[in-house]
Amino acid sequence: MAEPVVRIPDAKVALSTASVYPESTATAFEIAARLGYDGVEVMVWNDPVSQDIDALRRLSDFHRIPILAVHAPCLLITQRVWSTDPWTKLQRARAAAERLGASTVVVHPPFRWQRQYARDFVTGIWRMADETDVRFAVENMYPWRYRDREMLAYAPDWDVTKDDYRHFTIDLSHAATSRTDAMQMVDRMADRLGHVHLADGNGSAKDEHLVPGRGSQPCAELLERLALTGFDGHVVIEVNTRRAMSGAEREADLAEALAFTRLHLASASSSSSARSSAPSSPGPHSSVSSASAQSAPSSSSAPPSPSPAPSARSSRRSSAKARRR
Repeated sequence: MAEPVVRIPDAKVALSTASVYPESTATAFEIAARLGYDGVEVMVWNDPVSQDIDALRRLSDFHRIPILAVHAPCLLITQRVWSTDPWTKLQRARAAAERLGASTVVVHPPFRWQRQYARDFVTGIWRMADETDVRFAVENMYPWRYRDREMLAYAPDWDVTKDDYRHFTIDLSHAATSRTDAMQMVDRMADRLGHVHLADGNGSAKDEHLVPGRGSQPCAELLERLALTGFDGHVVIEVNTRRAMSGAEREADLAEALAFTRLHLASASSSSSARSSAPSSPGPHSSVSSASAQSAPSSSSAPPSPSPAPSARSSRRSSAKARRR
């Protein structure tokens, strides 16, 4: 039997509840269900509902949309959410993920002024990962910049591939802000890439989180690679819609992001089949991008923001990982 022309990968496409800010967590569930997202990632922040596991479960049940990931409260504005102790925050995030059926906890590297937390972070994340089936996926960040000055705000490093973690989150908006080659970072993450925050950017000093396709990041290229390599994590739309002039405009942006993501997750399999059946024809990626622009809902605004180095520890982790398998 001939293989289908398009094969949809196992990766689910989720909406981050941060993508509807300044609307509420509850609104994010409603929009995600209405637009046809596969699930949500809950950003735990100052909205009381985002901190309340029972309330989150009721929203998930009411809208019939699963919670696929929990983003731990590790932003500057969430320093007092779920305790002031960073390890307590991660323990509560893990407990929330386990109770809600989420497979992933997203965590940022520590701020440099959290000295003890930063000193123990790599080993502590491994210890917590060993205690649960939930993935702790550490997210790439960026240097803080003001005019000609650059501040290294994260430790051990904003480039998380310089350290030894079991799972990574790639955030393309953060890659743009750090002016890093996102695909090279994905190469360094290799099979430890467990989670994706999909958003675009143009290399501004501000973290832009544009709708995919509106910036300079390789959003389509990354999605096509994920499809070809059988990525089984989640792709989370984490964009900034705070400048949307209406609820309808916000939904149009989120619908466009979903259409772009689904198109390019499927296009890799389609492109591969087309090349094998017609080897003399040119690659289809440019036409795929054009189709995406024509088929996706339009919006009047483009909203701006709201391999690890070898070591003895890396060797030990690799050996331990092999034994666990």
